Amino acid sequence: MQATVNAPMIDIDHVNHRFFGNIHAVSDACLQIKQGEFVSIVGPSGCGKTTLLNLIAGLLPLHEGKIVLNNEPPKPGRHDVAYMLARDCLFPWRTALSNVMLAGEFRGKPGSDHRNRALDLLSRVGLKDFTNHYPKALSHGMRQRVALARTFSMTSPVLLMDEPFGALDAQTKLQLEDVLLDLYAAEKRTVVFITHDLNEAVTLSDRVIVMSPRPGRILADIPIPLPRPRSVRALQKDPEFHSLYTQLWSWLEQTLEDTV
Repeated sequence: MQATVNAPMIDIDHVNHRFFGNIHAVSDACLQIKQGEFVSIVGPSGCGKTTLLNLIAGLLPLHEGKIVLNNEPPKPGRHDVAYMLARDCLFPWRTALSNVMLAGEFRGKPGSDHRNRALDLLSRVGLKDFTNHYPKALSHGMRQRVALARTFSMTSPVLLMDEPFGALDAQTKLQLEDVLLDLYAAEKRTVVFITHDLNEAVTLSDRVIVMSPRPGRILADIPIPLPRPRSVRALQKDPEFHSLYTQLWSWLEQTLEDTV
C-alpha cells in the first residue's frame, strides 16, 4: 500500500478525544505528515501525546474528527504500521536474535529472510556479538537496541515511537539517537516520535509539534531545517541547533505558564 501522490501519509483532521465521557484529552488536533518525514511531538505530561499516537495506530476509537493513515482509516494490527514503546517488552526466554525475529513470525515472514534481516539490524545497532544472549544478560540500553532492531525489522512504512529512549541514561540515549539517525537515513520511514526531551526532538526531527496542557491542542509546528545526515556530537556545536532549542523552549515555557 502506498500513499497517494501528494497526499500526506498521515492526515489528522479536527480530532477530539475524551476518556470516560468527560476528560477531554485531545482538542481539535489538525496535523499532516508527509511520507518520509520524521515528526516529534512534545508537551507537558498528560497533554495527550500518547493518546494521539494511539489514535493514529487505531488502538483507541476515534470520537470526533478524521484520521487517514496511508489512504485508510486507522485500525489495530495493520502491517504498514510498527509501534515502539518506552519499555523494551522483550520475551525473557528468547535470545536477542529470536526477539527481533518475533515480529516477522507474527507477520508470517519467511524464516531465513527475516533471520538475515534481523542479524543485519543487530549488527547495525551494535549488538553483533550479543545475538544469542538473553535479555537478563543485557543492559537496559542494549535491550532498547534489540527493541529498536525489532521495530525496524518490520518493513512498515510508518513507525510510531512513544518515548523509546526516555528511561535511559544520558550517554546511552545519545548513542541510540545516533543509531536511530543512521537507520532513518538508510530507510526513510515516516516516523512519529513522542518525547519530553527537547534536545532529542531537535536532533532527530524534520518538524517538532508542541502541544498544550490538557486538553491537548497543537500550539506550534516548528520546522527543523538542519541538514541530514546528522551527528549528535556535531549538533551540540551548531549555533542553529541551539537557536531551535531556544525556540522550542520558549513554546514549552508558555505551556508551563498555562498550568500555573
